[in-house]
Amino acid sequence: MLRISPLTLGLALVSTLAIAQNQPSKTFDMYVIDTEGGHAVLYVSPTGESLLEDTGNPGTRDPDRIMEAIHAAGVTQIDHLILTHYHIDHVGGLAELAKRISIKHFIDHGATVEAREQVPDFQKNYAELYNAAKHTVVKPGDKIPFAGVDVTVVTAAGQVIKSPLPGGGKPNPACADFKPRDETHVDPENPQSVGVVYTFGKYRTVNLGDYTWNAEEKLMCPNNPIGKVDLYLTSHHGIDQSGSPALVHGLEPEVAVMHNSTRKGGAVQTMQMLYTSPGLENVWQLHWAYAAGLEWNTPGVFIANIEEPEVVAGVLTKTPLGGRGGHNTGPAYWIKVSARADGSFTVTNTRNNFSKTYRGN
Repeated sequence: MLRISPLTLGLALVSTLAIAQNQPSKTFDMYVIDTEGGHAVLYVSPTGESLLEDTGNPGTRDPDRIMEAIHAAGVTQIDHLILTHYHIDHVGGLAELAKRISIKHFIDHGATVEAREQVPDFQKNYAELYNAAKHTVVKPGDKIPFAGVDVTVVTAAGQVIKSPLPGGGKPNPACADFKPRDETHVDPENPQSVGVVYTFGKYRTVNLGDYTWNAEEKLMCPNNPIGKVDLYLTSHHGIDQSGSPALVHGLEPEVAVMHNSTRKGGAVQTMQMLYTSPGLENVWQLHWAYAAGLEWNTPGVFIANIEEPEVVAGVLTKTPLGGRGGHNTGPAYWIKVSARADGSFTVTNTRNNFSKTYRGN
């Protein structure tokens, strides 16, 4: 009979524990995909389950880019698809994407509130897709099942969550100086956006689609039902129709990621709101933003897609010099976020492989 001494057994146990402790735990991953000012974000749970928010613009370009991220993530089907609202830059790529990968569960706020569809016959064609799968119309407070991650709907169909999330419910000081705007020019679908908060252990991130400035007061004032988040995906691509202090300063994110294009997003007001937000450490951008100019763009190492120097020079001097003209004809790089249950997370710029790890709130 083979006898193992207590000392040998103890050393083996210590070694096993050390190996287990050194093995990285599985992360909750987020891929912010470049759809040139559209919206498409892929979330992958620690178990490999997938959730995609929106599908970018019509044509093949954005579905191509979404599929690149899907393949990089090792995903073989879309388990859940949230359509935040029905504008062309959010749902335009759906028909093409549905030809390429199986979509199991469609989630939205219900029928469109706009008489004219930005994508012709979209509601009819969309119904054909979800009738062959699973379809859920969500309301604030609903949970979307997503293995290992809590996904709570906080806005939908113009309504907001009534009961605060854990860590939320406290008065929001940023509401004191809130100034409503004239939003008669704002497309009605924008404030209908499905907005969700993702929680993985101590880590939290929020995606509100194209939720608008005045609607943000309804969500965040007088009490903040969400509390702090670690990462804020800028609402509405970083244009100045969204991103009020009540929202941004109320959430107190450590990091902001802007899913902009060269000519959409990066408004000076938006950048100022971010840089003055309590506790904000960095802004990451999908593109160098013309609107932000030299003063307000984040440092280049945090930008996934950059312009040729001569094009930037032309923008800054108001002298058109050609170049891409606002459309990325080269590789489209995404920003990847990998979050751990202890609240820490790493953001990576796939253009230059620069990454930075944050402790979390």
